[in-house]
Amino acid sequence: MSGTLSPTARRDGSFRFGSRDAGAYPRYPPEPVRIDASADSSPDLPVRVRTRAIDRSGEPSVMGHKQMCQVDMLTTPSPARTPAQPPSGTITSVTSLRDWLRPAPRTPEPPLDPAARRAVWIEITIVLLVTFGLSGLSSILSLLEAALAPEPLADQTVALNTPRSSQEFIDLARQLLGIVRLLAWGALGLYLLWRSGIGPRIAGLARPGLRRDLLPGIGLAALIGLPGLAFYLAARAAGLNLTVAPSLLEDYWWRLPTEVLWAIANSGAEEILVVAYLITRLRRLGWSENSSLLASALLRGSYHLYQGLGGGIGNVVMGLIFGRYWQRTGKLWPLVIAHALIDTVAFVGYQALRGEVSWLP
Repeated sequence: MSGTLSPTARRDGSFRFGSRDAGAYPRYPPEPVRIDASADSSPDLPVRVRTRAIDRSGEPSVMGHKQMCQVDMLTTPSPARTPAQPPSGTITSVTSLRDWLRPAPRTPEPPLDPAARRAVWIEITIVLLVTFGLSGLSSILSLLEAALAPEPLADQTVALNTPRSSQEFIDLARQLLGIVRLLAWGALGLYLLWRSGIGPRIAGLARPGLRRDLLPGIGLAALIGLPGLAFYLAARAAGLNLTVAPSLLEDYWWRLPTEVLWAIANSGAEEILVVAYLITRLRRLGWSENSSLLASALLRGSYHLYQGLGGGIGNVVMGLIFGRYWQRTGKLWPLVIAHALIDTVAFVGYQALRGEVSWLP
């Protein structure tokens, strides 16, 4: 019949349809393919792989014997990837500095709708007016008042820790209330971050460690404290700064521990609110890393302007370094430790060295 292929019998018992063989396949499924490759083959050379399909049915096939099929395949493995070599020391330093100055943009979060954006702005405004934003406005007025006074700025003195009562125990109680207020400010920042889904661990306050937190904190304290002292003396000599008296507390038994508590409370409140809280919330509003860092540093400088222009500029620089460190590492404990060490040395050291060295006003 035209259009069809009639089978042709072979002597071996198989049939031929045109150019194809019928009966060339076993009646039962063959054994799964086994692939054998030389174990000592070089990864850079082709590997010869042999596959065998064997009829394990135990019965004669259509051809009258077991069907054996061997296929040789020549495969070449993909070349091994060579790990990228680190650049030279000079290039590494330049690249690292560039990364610190211009960090890569973070993965954008889903944009806020207008109502949510307005709520975040209202939250930031209230927090700043209750805490360091209001302190910044007050410091600007204090600097303006000092600049309008007939005496030069260097001849005017501003004290940080001062007695709050002529009665010893009332003074102590008021000192402790001031410390608690600062701790409450820091707790407020942590609470609001937690409400927004960022717990203390994510904010950088995981369990502190010696190498992870304490040693970097000491290093940051030295990096900021020593140049900061030199800058303060130079600004005062140039007439841009008031004379700062870190502590004028009376020599009571509780003076030293109270000064240490003031240092801890100051550092905790400032680094939590001005760094972790403010930068995080500005990020949520879509601000870039550099823009949020600058806002944080300017806020820090603003509430130190009561010390003079030198105090404001010096704390802006400190804010840029601290804020960028947190942006790059996500660790807040080193900032808190460094700030607490700087303030403790200032409070305790001033009391110990006042009148003993000529260079300390």
